[in-house]
Amino acid sequence: MADWKNEQEAREQIKALVADYYHQFKEKKEPYHDGERITYAARVFDEKEMCALTDATLDFWLTTGRFADQFEKEFAQWIGVKFAHLVNSGSSANLIAFMTLTAPELGERQILPGDEVITVACGFPTTVTPVLQYGAVPVFVDVTVPQYNIDVTKLEEALSEKTKAVMIAHTLGNPFDLSAVKAFCEKYNLWLVEDNCDALGTQYTIDGETRFTGTWGDIGTSSFYPPHHMTMGEGGCVYTNDPKLNRLILSFRDWGRDCICPSGQDNFCKHRFDGQYGELPQGYDHKYVYSHFGYNLKVTDMQAAIGCEQLKKFPSFIERRRHNWDRLRAALEPVADKLILPEPAENSRPSWFGFLISVRPESGLERNKVTRYIEEHNVQTRLLFSGNLIKHPCFDQIRGTEKYRVAGDLSVTDFIMNNTFWVGVYPGMTDEMIDYMAKTIIKAVSM
Repeated sequence: MADWKNEQEAREQIKALVADYYHQFKEKKEPYHDGERITYAARVFDEKEMCALTDATLDFWLTTGRFADQFEKEFAQWIGVKFAHLVNSGSSANLIAFMTLTAPELGERQILPGDEVITVACGFPTTVTPVLQYGAVPVFVDVTVPQYNIDVTKLEEALSEKTKAVMIAHTLGNPFDLSAVKAFCEKYNLWLVEDNCDALGTQYTIDGETRFTGTWGDIGTSSFYPPHHMTMGEGGCVYTNDPKLNRLILSFRDWGRDCICPSGQDNFCKHRFDGQYGELPQGYDHKYVYSHFGYNLKVTDMQAAIGCEQLKKFPSFIERRRHNWDRLRAALEPVADKLILPEPAENSRPSWFGFLISVRPESGLERNKVTRYIEEHNVQTRLLFSGNLIKHPCFDQIRGTEKYRVAGDLSVTDFIMNNTFWVGVYPGMTDEMIDYMAKTIIKAVSM
């Protein structure tokens, strides 16, 4: 049995062993060789994340705790918002962001069943799922190439007297036209939710002011799933500058309760037993008063501990993603007659999640044949998520009904569904890996 003087000494020795374990068994020591499998994304971590996870595990505080508090504070300061709250995934972050806007406290701006939310069909389904599940109506608008974001010229056509919000994602790090979308929302008093899950660290400038994406709208969301810009395994975040929305976000995340007492604390509000709520008896325990139909979507402290270390590395992650994207794009320029290469949005400095490529139909190439060759040569590819969401089996039972609406047509969305794929630029990629990917893609379209 170890002879430790105190708990702190025990922790330090245990963490030292964990660090040694990382260096011996997890740390990559061999350089990349052409032909080795290149995944589209991967975790980038070292012994510091493993030691932080160990520290939280030794606390054995199995729900949200000190590391979550630390992460929320530091993340809010970094991204530039007043309030940030961890949840268990980016999808849950989107659920909380949308459900917050259904709260009766919002008065005439409350989203009710049957109200409309403008979005796109070319993206990830959980940007849209909460809208459908609540009984609101998503209104799908087409997108543009080579930015792969909402076509802002179609916004007015999508508007109706039922429109209450715009909820869309920034695509693979490339921001949608925030200037136009924000102005549209302000003109018609609409909520703006930025699904920032694939664009954390992207900067956008409006009228000379530069901010991170996710902070221009009313609510922003992020994901910390392993392929994303930073990770805590599973995990996500919801953030805002609005105190009322902040209070509602917490309620919907934490069971829908009215009480704001932190986990493990009682009577934080000093009014635990003296309130009158709904039709409950006077003085009913405020800790068990529910003002909304909420959820339990908190993150664990073990996940948050990993996030605290990832956040320290995050600025370097962003710069490496930009470097990799720029290198790959320059290398693929010679085949731009066969491939549509991506372009950053105006007034932006993207934090790239991936590198989008569309096969030009006039080239005679087929996307699936191209990606098959690339995959066979050990470069992992991905499609732009759903391509066209309304073509998927999940729409079979509602297709052609009034549960959703399409403004105009989705011809560019269909083009992406048939012709587009992407490869990774994650910060663990070396120049040699980027060069091999470029060489492989060039061969795939030159055969």
